[in-house]
Amino acid sequence: MSTLTPQSHRPIPDAVAKEASLWLSRRDRGLTADEQDHYMQWLAADPRHAEAMTQHAAAFERMMHLYEWQPANTAEPNPDLFTPRHRSQWWRWTAGLAAAAALIFGITTAWRAAAPAPVKSHLRVNERVALPDGSRVELKDGTKIVVQYSATERRVKLTGGEAQFSVWKDASRPFVVEAAGVEVRAVGTVFNVRLGGQAVEVLVTEGKVKVNREPVAAGATPTQTPDLFVAAGEQTAVPLTAAPHPASPVVARATPEEIHQSLDWQTPRLQFFETPLTEAVAEFNRLNLHHLTIGDGEIGALHIGGTFRPDNVDGFVRLLSTTLDVQAEAVGENQTVLRRRR
Repeated sequence: MSTLTPQSHRPIPDAVAKEASLWLSRRDRGLTADEQDHYMQWLAADPRHAEAMTQHAAAFERMMHLYEWQPANTAEPNPDLFTPRHRSQWWRWTAGLAAAAALIFGITTAWRAAAPAPVKSHLRVNERVALPDGSRVELKDGTKIVVQYSATERRVKLTGGEAQFSVWKDASRPFVVEAAGVEVRAVGTVFNVRLGGQAVEVLVTEGKVKVNREPVAAGATPTQTPDLFVAAGEQTAVPLTAAPHPASPVVARATPEEIHQSLDWQTPRLQFFETPLTEAVAEFNRLNLHHLTIGDGEIGALHIGGTFRPDNVDGFVRLLSTTLDVQAEAVGENQTVLRRRR
């Protein structure tokens, strides 16, 4: 999750380059705790892994300059845009990054029209929307909803992505989330809905919801499909299939670890892009009681990039140790000093 500006361009095997492109997409949407451990192990397994990540990040930085070339920003294209110093490496890494770039940023015309120029660092927080009745919804990056309220029903269509709903209690108007032909009905509760490629996943943390495989119009009579109720601490996945009689979804208890992992996307993320280590450390210190101190100026100027959980200081330090050869020394209970490993 940290990158150092490359000083060399040794050939990297295609298999390693492909793995690096996948890790690049994962790290910039935010790694789970398990993924972070696997990422660190992968980096430590072969020095070419860290170099591949470095070269990918450098190539991706050049791709970001394409934004400056658009007519909306300037009518004069940058003459150096397509003339990097290492042309063969640039085109090789750009090809490998195409899929990763789409995963990270969802590169579309609409996104580009609204996107600002890259900044060195910022705290990314999910969008929180207040609905007309006082209910609230938190949207994962890229998630879209359509709100359709009437006198008898509160309906929200989830067209893609994942969201958590905190529903204001109103027995006269059920709250319905519709996703790909699956309905989740509630009165007053808190639940998470994820629309994936294979299923609609529902996790309830407060109250209870009823799940229907087919949407029911307001005032219409539901089908004879047995009701499926999901209570607090339970989860289910309704398969998305065109079969006439798909397998019935099963309600299962969700362990605290499963709940934590499922809702981990709600945690804010610190995003760094070619950010000096001194600035990154300052951001972590601003958000935590445990402070990091740079013990020598040599490492303070190093540039890093990636997406990090602000509450995982230990993980950030371990990654610095793995990728930038930084040594960490605990000083007291709430301070760690970072120095270049000698």
